[in-house]
Amino acid sequence: LASPSLGLLLVFRTNTSYGRWDEARKNWGSTINRTRDLVRLANCYYDSASGVSPQERQEDINHVALCTWTFARCMKRHLSPDGEDEELFCREITKRLPPQQAQMVLEADHRPLRALQDLSYAVENLPMHFLRRNQIHGAITQLEDNLGSCERLLTSPVPVFYTRHLARFLSVWFLLLPFALYDTFSFTWNSVGLIPTMAIMTVMLFGIEQLGTELEEPFTILPMQTFCDRIYNWVKDIASWKPGDNGRPLKETKPQ
Repeated sequence: LASPSLGLLLVFRTNTSYGRWDEARKNWGSTINRTRDLVRLANCYYDSASGVSPQERQEDINHVALCTWTFARCMKRHLSPDGEDEELFCREITKRLPPQQAQMVLEADHRPLRALQDLSYAVENLPMHFLRRNQIHGAITQLEDNLGSCERLLTSPVPVFYTRHLARFLSVWFLLLPFALYDTFSFTWNSVGLIPTMAIMTVMLFGIEQLGTELEEPFTILPMQTFCDRIYNWVKDIASWKPGDNGRPLKETKPQ
């Protein structure tokens, strides 16, 4: 009689946990797309006719790329458990950012927001039409939306009483199940077939419950460091491209 109720609890548990993991992965996927999009637009929309030298142009685009990676890395650190990779984070930030910018990021109460502010400053300093600049700022706003969605998942876990109730329900169910199956295995000597059956069922059903527990905290199992490393490689690669380096000279156009 209790089996349908237990099944519903397990299904709800795993579906809820998988939904949290899926949303977290989609947020990171959107963040990856927006970082690449942001640097690509900054590189393409940069007004080279504004009188800046090629070296200054490259420095500006590199700075935007670096600020973009900084946000992703700060977001990863912000969503990780306290002290998990603080040392590695500080080492990467101090190595790749200018000293004053690195200090401001490390000392900020909310590091991802500080990184977004630096990114906005970097975009504002780019010579381009204001409509194009606003389009890039739209990508920055989407990064902030992704951060807020991840923070909601981080600060709103599945209620503890639900997890505990499911564990208790499962334990009591397995404790009483041998009494219900004893006669079923009477064809074996002293119902000894009940032992391997109970062992297999226990591993399978408790495994499902453990699966939900692991998926409940998606930021502990997502490869966020790998995401950040790939973002750094991609944005630096995009920043290294120059108009006309594919053999097709870029025509000067003005937005209408």
